[in-house]
Amino acid sequence: MKRTLLLTASLVISLFTIAQTNNGFHQFTVNTIGGEPFALSQLEDKKVLVVNTASKCGFTPQYADLQELYEKYGGDNFTIIGFPANNFMNQEPGTNEEIAEFCEVNYGVTFMMMEKISVKGEDMHPLYQWLTQEKENGVMDAPVSWNFQKFMIDEKGQLVDVVPPREKPMSDKIVNWVSN
Repeated sequence: MKRTLLLTASLVISLFTIAQTNNGFHQFTVNTIGGEPFALSQLEDKKVLVVNTASKCGFTPQYADLQELYEKYGGDNFTIIGFPANNFMNQEPGTNEEIAEFCEVNYGVTFMMMEKISVKGEDMHPLYQWLTQEKENGVMDAPVSWNFQKFMIDEKGQLVDVVPPREKPMSDKIVNWVSN
């Protein structure tokens, strides 16, 4: 009986450890805005700011702030990933090609932009299921409320915090997190 309990306990601990290892940000592969697969595991040991973006939103000028943040802090320890999404009032109707051109021409975006996805609803991308659901990320529920919601991911691929759309990328909260 003791032996069975010990084996069962070992199995449960092993499964829990495997589940923890496989539930981080780094487990996902997404597509770049050019359609190439990109394994987020390439970003291990970096802080990552994940932002759902839109080209026809009142918050669209935040692209300039995101680019400023990236130019100041981006590199070996920090990066930004933009995910265009058309989930709010049809504010990102463009194709991936149109979005890429818009970002480059209007804001000089050089941080990573991924292909357009859904960040809420029945067709929500698996990465955003992880970002927004405590049962997936183990930290908090954080449904996307609008364009330019920001998710802070630590070097180990764990969700740290969420910044609301109205808060600008160069806010003290984000800058202090990135620079520490």
